[in-house]
Amino acid sequence: MKNLLDHVAAIQQRAKKESREPLPGAPLPRNVVQLPLWPEPVRAVPNGFLRSALFGAIAKGKRRYIDGEQLAALDGVEIRYTGQRLDQGDLDVWESVLHAVRLQELGSQCRLTSYALLKLMGLTDTGKNRVTLNKRITRLVASALTVKQGRYSYIGSLIAGAAKDEETQEWVIELDAKLRPLFAADQFTQIEWAVRHELNGHQLAQWLHGFYATHAKPFPMKVETLHRLCGSGAELRRYRQTLGDALAAVEAASTAHGEGFSFEIRGDLVHVEKRASGPQRRHLAKLASKPRKPRG
Repeated sequence: MKNLLDHVAAIQQRAKKESREPLPGAPLPRNVVQLPLWPEPVRAVPNGFLRSALFGAIAKGKRRYIDGEQLAALDGVEIRYTGQRLDQGDLDVWESVLHAVRLQELGSQCRLTSYALLKLMGLTDTGKNRVTLNKRITRLVASALTVKQGRYSYIGSLIAGAAKDEETQEWVIELDAKLRPLFAADQFTQIEWAVRHELNGHQLAQWLHGFYATHAKPFPMKVETLHRLCGSGAELRRYRQTLGDALAAVEAASTAHGEGFSFEIRGDLVHVEKRASGPQRRHLAKLASKPRKPRG
């Protein structure tokens, strides 16, 4: 009887745990390449993309074309890029495509309408938004990059190919299955979509939210370093003036959605405190449990 009760209790505990973070569907067979099944309220992005100027905080207007240029990135990440500069709106599109593709085999054809894709982005299905969506998908297909993140490298485009039925507005989008190593357990971050969407249209605030989301316990950063990493074309003096407002916007949006975030700019250093996510808390606990080497 005791064994039966213990078994029932274990099932109930597992069900309670799974209910806190419901997944969208069951994993595919083991021999099928698939992205991790992250929950509906978040979007997942490789850490290197969020810790670099790949999807920058750039101003509106004509975009600079880059030919094999190495982009600014934190240590441990190396990205060379060819194509038109990408911004946070392009990242929204790529995140939404990833969000849809995660439910099926990576590398297979993902079919969804402009309406469905725009809805994932929190946008209405208007003619203007369809035109912008088409431009952004074209940019992502035309991109060419070499990414070195951890032990893995990826050479290819952000979207392998796309086609659209102009009458039904159905898209057929393919991602390269070789992107999968960039989504290894410790190589990507889950972004709270509600916070990011509330910052829509604020390029620097969205970049900062993504950047700091990749850090379980942020360390002080120089204003000049953040300026370089976000790919801003603004003069450093002007950037300093807008940085505080952008961080304040992240703090307000985070607070509104129960995601802890606070900051203080002391001289030339930006200090940020945030509540680590579940995986990040486990990472910090793991680091804390490791024995420290004695100082010589």
